Amino acid sequence: MAEQDYYDILGVSKDASEKDIKRAYRRLAAKYHPDVNHEPGAEEKFKKINEAYETLSDSQKRAQYDQFGSAGPQAGQGFGGFGGGQTYSNFGGGFDDIFSQFFGGGGRTRRDPTAPRQGRDLQYSMTLDFMDAVFGKTTTIKYDRDAECKTCHGTGAKPGKSPVTCSRCHGTGVVVNVRQTPLGNMQTQTTCPECNGTGKIIKPEDRCNTCHGAGHVHERHELEVKVPAGVDDGQQMRLQHQGDAGENGGPAGDLYIVFRVTPSREFRRDGSTIYVDRDISFAQAALGDEVKVKTVHGDVDLKIPAGTQSETNFRLRGKGVPHLNGNGNGDEHVTVHVKTPKSLNKRQREAMMAFAAASGEDVKGVKKTVLDKLRDAFEDK
Repeated sequence: MAEQDYYDILGVSKDASEKDIKRAYRRLAAKYHPDVNHEPGAEEKFKKINEAYETLSDSQKRAQYDQFGSAGPQAGQGFGGFGGGQTYSNFGGGFDDIFSQFFGGGGRTRRDPTAPRQGRDLQYSMTLDFMDAVFGKTTTIKYDRDAECKTCHGTGAKPGKSPVTCSRCHGTGVVVNVRQTPLGNMQTQTTCPECNGTGKIIKPEDRCNTCHGAGHVHERHELEVKVPAGVDDGQQMRLQHQGDAGENGGPAGDLYIVFRVTPSREFRRDGSTIYVDRDISFAQAALGDEVKVKTVHGDVDLKIPAGTQSETNFRLRGKGVPHLNGNGNGDEHVTVHVKTPKSLNKRQREAMMAFAAASGEDVKGVKKTVLDKLRDAFEDK
């Protein structure tokens, strides 16, 4: 497969200046950085952009590339020696990391400390009443986050001032330590202690008076949230760019709201379906009736056909929870329970005995207690 031209990757001409190359790199890096762009192929594109920039931004590497291409003059010669020179490998993984760290070689591309980085994501737990989860609500929340400093707009410097390139690491964000070993010069890279790996420093007298050079401030943020109808316990909602502030001009992180829904005493819920229980009498079950049933949308009339058995289930279409996608409502299922009276007055007992006789049943019944007889006497008056 033919290699891709580094100039084409950055979208610059072969006589482009160092300034043009850097400008093109920053524009593309901000677009394809993995912390910003989550589209398929963006990470691979970002790696190629970094690879191209690492070569073309270095005058010696650029001259070598212009003459020999990306393979370099040692193509086909393996690793060469440990003692010096730039080497190339495709091993990747742990060996490549070790090779790069100790001997200055390897093919991994270090992240540009000046590249935009997205801020940290945050999480907020919101407790909702059962009915608020069903129908949604608009509410205001407060939470702590790191926000971009409004005085310096994230630069960390006073208005009119700017960060300068770190004189210790020359903007690379790392310092290289070299020591002699029997194998040759051993190099180790560590984060620059002067700029903490950013490649930039702000002179003490130029630091922003509000954020003191940090570029962001800790604040109590207030946000209006529109909770959609139909959210359920444990579900979460993502609010873009409401998390911590980004770095180097990168976007803020996201805020994830996790919903906790309090249970209802009247309704049981499973997704968009509501379940309720309704007690009916023996007479209502046997003769049929029309009864009131509670739904999340209000009371409705439910027809009980004659001869309904206990534990019969009825479905009320569209009386459940609104679907999150906004396409109608779920259903409500009503389970009726035929309740047997614990005690009967005289007239009820006589009616039941007559019913039993008409049904051909020889029901003896249970002898009344003194309390039953007293109750019947008062009810007959």
